[in-house]
Amino acid sequence: MTSAIPVTVPAAPGYPKTMSQRRLLGAYLTEARYETVRMLRTPAFAIPFLGLPVMLYLLFGVVIFGAAISKDPQAGPFIFTAFAVFGVMGPGIFAFGMAVATEREQGLLELKRALPMPPPAYLLAKMLMAMLFGVVVMVTMIAALPLSHLRLSVAQCLAVTTINVVGSLPFCAIGLLVGTLTTTRSAPAFVNVLYQMMMHLSGLFYPLPALLRAIAPVWPSYHLQQLVFGVLGLPSQGPAWSHFAALGGLTVLLTMVSVRRLARVG
Repeated sequence: MTSAIPVTVPAAPGYPKTMSQRRLLGAYLTEARYETVRMLRTPAFAIPFLGLPVMLYLLFGVVIFGAAISKDPQAGPFIFTAFAVFGVMGPGIFAFGMAVATEREQGLLELKRALPMPPPAYLLAKMLMAMLFGVVVMVTMIAALPLSHLRLSVAQCLAVTTINVVGSLPFCAIGLLVGTLTTTRSAPAFVNVLYQMMMHLSGLFYPLPALLRAIAPVWPSYHLQQLVFGVLGLPSQGPAWSHFAALGGLTVLLTMVSVRRLARVG
């Protein structure tokens, strides 16, 4: 939608005052490329989020519990779903949560406002980076399937990948909100607490007692897991549209609140 709106740039002799559609698209793509390269060149970020999900899946789903999973037709899809959702949660919430807080304090956002770039490019670049990390996570998870007892069709692999990659956006929105409300020192603590709560209080890895099961739908990881359950033929709670609505509504709401705060206080 933003590509249809001319972006005003500082006037300079011999240059137009608005960006053409081609230059506008180039600005978005350039920002996204550099954001992705920056994160890939940060080993403390790239290695855990790209390698940990598939390694844990192989450890628990193949090495430790492989024999037991082979006897239960629902255990294999459940374990795969748990680690796939776990894998796409991290890049968005951590990249936004800690990076935005740091860049706010360092004055990088003020610098970017002074540059002739589309204002949404900063956030869109981080979203695309998180989604690209999600694609890599899903490719490695699917590549590990021949070592497990789970067999998925091509259609199921594509559907699960699409749902999880798009489903990473609510976690980006959560991280963005954390980044706008915290400081460089406090952001890691808040992000880690939320990350752990979403993993353990949404029923991602194991069944919950009745009380916690009743409040599990407050977590986006619950709704994303239910959508993947539906694709893999596992019993899911509630219609698919309700989970899509919950994830989409949360993403839009938190993004609007965060952008409003960034515009007001930086």
